Amino acid sequence: MQLVVARIGRAHGIKGEVTVEVRTDEPELRLGPGAVLATEPAATGPLTVEAGRVHSGRLLLRFEGVRDRTGAEALRNTLLIAEVDPDELPEEEDEFYDHQLIDLDVVLADGTGIGRITEISHLPSQDLFIVERPDGSEVMIPFVEEIVTEIDLEEQRAVITPPPGLIDESEAVVASSRDEETGEAASGDEAEAPKGDA
Repeated sequence: MQLVVARIGRAHGIKGEVTVEVRTDEPELRLGPGAVLATEPAATGPLTVEAGRVHSGRLLLRFEGVRDRTGAEALRNTLLIAEVDPDELPEEEDEFYDHQLIDLDVVLADGTGIGRITEISHLPSQDLFIVERPDGSEVMIPFVEEIVTEIDLEEQRAVITPPPGLIDESEAVVASSRDEETGEAASGDEAEAPKGDA
């Protein structure tokens, strides 16, 4: 099956390098030297990775046949697509490929449905689940173990324990109001507390 593993960004320098928005947990495998990638739009590819390096926290790639900034700029916003065996699994037990997570149902620990994962966003700091709610709205859920407590591929679901306000903004308002009330009560208590001898 074909999976989008990156999106080409701006040209970097004058020797044909481009910045890349990585969309895979295994860039060294999918985007390493020698990797041949299909593209969207298809007419741009296929592209063969000639070299790659990390610069200021971003991955830079150079492709065979692209030697200058003009050629690099022509690739901007191109999606890079890798052919992946659908039965292939990551080496680590707690790691997953994007295609394994897409379309999973997202539920709370009590079974309450939240929505369906439609996209995985790979950010420098963390990955995010883009979840479509039943009403068509979207919510972003950080893919961290404190929030995503279980991935059950057999049951096709992801179990989450979101902090207040992550799913329902009204919960954040309620929590904030409680904090303010608690703060006011504390202030009142301090005002009424007897003063020590001066």
